[in-house]
Amino acid sequence: MVFLKRQEETKTVVDTIKQALIDKKAKGITIIYLGKIENAVSDYFIVTHGTSDTHVEALAKAVVEETEEKRDAKPWHIEGMKNKEWILLDYSDIVVHIFQPYMRDFYRLEELWADADIEYAGEE
Repeated sequence: MVFLKRQEETKTVVDTIKQALIDKKAKGITIIYLGKIENAVSDYFIVTHGTSDTHVEALAKAVVEETEEKRDAKPWHIEGMKNKEWILLDYSDIVVHIFQPYMRDFYRLEELWADADIEYAGEE
């Protein structure tokens, strides 16, 4: 039963992240559930992009602020805040990828996990 509780808590953090991204007008929000895939690095990947350096940074800050304020969840690690081409927020069981459009097109993370359950949200 403890495992189910953790799954439910993880899902509430995912929902909080999704709403923070929607509120800040993130583009192409893709939520990839990896929990059923053997050897997956986390339970969820959330992939999105912004329209500029400023937008990408604002998206990352909104996610960090909202998860801390509403769910008392802080990322274990943050990468990419200096160059703002690809910001990664690692919550252990949730990894958020916030890209510049050209970097997202180059890496195409969604294609790596095509056999996962995928949800789309927000604006394209």
